[in-house]
Amino acid sequence: MNKTSTFSPLRCAASAVSGMSDHERFMAEAIGLASQALDAGEFPVGCVIVDEAGQIVASGRRLHSAGACPSELDHAEILALRALEAKGTSACDRSRLWVYSTLEPCLMCLGALLISGIRHIAYAFEDAMGGACRFELRGLSPLYTDHPVTIIPGVLRNPSLRLFQSYFRDPRNGYWQGSLLATYTLNRA
Repeated sequence: MNKTSTFSPLRCAASAVSGMSDHERFMAEAIGLASQALDAGEFPVGCVIVDEAGQIVASGRRLHSAGACPSELDHAEILALRALEAKGTSACDRSRLWVYSTLEPCLMCLGALLISGIRHIAYAFEDAMGGACRFELRGLSPLYTDHPVTIIPGVLRNPSLRLFQSYFRDPRNGYWQGSLLATYTLNRA
């Protein structure tokens, strides 16, 4: 896996004016979705999928993490993939798409992204408990390893970290309270 990239066909005037890189601009969109999730009492993960023309073609935010029996299927990345498929863009060349997620994708989400043909992933905050992007893919079957994957960690890490810290500091939010992820997150500066 390539951990850094110079691939960025997404140059636009808005990025130049704001001083933000394309990766930061799209991560800011994902952080906006994560903030909406937090406002709704959900785990603050947001995700956008961007095409090579610099257009957001799908998005999702974490759902159903609150309550006594949270769903582990409604992750932001999975919901963004579902939104992409609902638009009928399944025939597009997904290897040119970028995914921007506010939290390092878990094994389920990383697997779904790779099987879907997505090869470019940027995330904001590392998931010390369940993140899969630091996982060595070479030992897996060709379905996961036949194509190069670009992963860029730490894009707008601090704004994302603040959302997770806000979530874990609120005693009303029971999802993953007391976990390794909560402890790790709350101990970051």
